[in-house]
Amino acid sequence: MEGMSIIVKKVSQLLAGLIFVYGIYIILHGHLTPGGGFAGGAIIAGAFILLILANGSSALNLKKEISGSSNTESLAILMVVVLAMMSLAFGVKVFFSNFLPKGEPGELLSAGVIPLYNIFIGIEVAGAILTIFLALVIFKEESSK
Repeated sequence: MEGMSIIVKKVSQLLAGLIFVYGIYIILHGHLTPGGGFAGGAIIAGAFILLILANGSSALNLKKEISGSSNTESLAILMVVVLAMMSLAFGVKVFFSNFLPKGEPGELLSAGVIPLYNIFIGIEVAGAILTIFLALVIFKEESSK
């Protein structure tokens, strides 16, 4: 898969940055507004997919990229499990229970561990969607040879 014209590449670079920041916003405000880890992760994966589609797979070393996104996905889901186990370690005695102060309602830091879960779920979803996309691109390239 070759890249597109220079205009498409530059516009996609500008848009990918904005899309990435919007995905982070959705993840961080997921406990206050509709959205959260899954929606924000899908948006972030879309930013990376846009760059790959605009620049082409020949510009990137996709075979190494797929293992990196898979490792990121695994590490993020491990962190979710570690956060869930930390509630047991802090004496709450309930798996996935809140062990952080709740703060003031309506504030960004007002939900205890829920924003942390949103962050790690967002990373996991972005890694999973990107891994699936890269696997499909690599499969298409290898089958067309």
